[in-house]
Amino acid sequence: MMEEQPPIIVRRVKKVVGHHGGAWKVAFADFATAMMAFFLVLWLSATASPEQRKAIEGYFQDPIGFTEGGSPSAIDLEGSVTVTVTQKPEEVPEDQPPIVMEEKTVQDIAQQIEQKKLEDLKQQIEDKIDQDPTLKQFKDQLLLDITDEGLRIQIVDKSKRPMFDSGSAELHPYAEDILRELARVINRVPNKISISGHTDATPFSGSLGQTNWELSTQRANAARRAMVFGGLAEDKIARVVGHASSVLFDQEDPYNPINRRISIVVLNRKAAEQIQDAQSSGSAQAARKAPSLEDAAGIIIKRESAKPQPKADELSW
Repeated sequence: MMEEQPPIIVRRVKKVVGHHGGAWKVAFADFATAMMAFFLVLWLSATASPEQRKAIEGYFQDPIGFTEGGSPSAIDLEGSVTVTVTQKPEEVPEDQPPIVMEEKTVQDIAQQIEQKKLEDLKQQIEDKIDQDPTLKQFKDQLLLDITDEGLRIQIVDKSKRPMFDSGSAELHPYAEDILRELARVINRVPNKISISGHTDATPFSGSLGQTNWELSTQRANAARRAMVFGGLAEDKIARVVGHASSVLFDQEDPYNPINRRISIVVLNRKAAEQIQDAQSSGSAQAARKAPSLEDAAGIIIKRESAKPQPKADELSW
């Protein structure tokens, strides 16, 4: 009788194919990135100038309070401009280094600031017109816009509401009120102003042969007097001119009453300097044309010396 063999047990292991053990890849990627950054720093340190290395060293020692050379930016080693505006001079730290900027950059910043001030002034005048009962009723006769010269304020005539009587340079009372109110607002800014008088194309013939040129100039000067009486500083006026009908508001209708107007321009710095330079050059040219006393004396001397001198035997006593 044969002995019974124990049963044979076969254990089968089921293998699952899939992703596993990927943590090492992330660690390796971090290691490679760190090595690349390390070699990049070594390369920059080897090629940087001593000033740039000093800037990098100062930034990493104190990133927030860094002021020694360069820029507080870790990327812009050449130095980017950071302008800090303070209301009071005593708020500027004594140890703060001066900011060096190119002249063109300074001019651009100044123009942007000035443009912003003119836009704010325009908004103030518009608010003043809306709030003031006297000005509000003449709102359609007040035109404001920004030009290359600055903020232009035009007071135009209406057929039933003229600023002046025909052929006259005397302001109506309501026009004086408008100019005085504008003077109070304009006087708040340091800018100089230009006042221009304009007429329509209707011919004007006054006493002593006066034309629209003289009339427009007289009207501009009347506006100047009203603004000075309203509080405008006399030294803020850079120019008072009359254009007659040479600069029409309505080009298609030269006889439109809207062409009769007073134009006040709050000048930006560039326009004010151009006016001043033109006036200075004109005075210099006039001075060069006018002969001096020495020149006049020289002419007289030459003329006297040019006279024929009598001979010795022709002298008579």
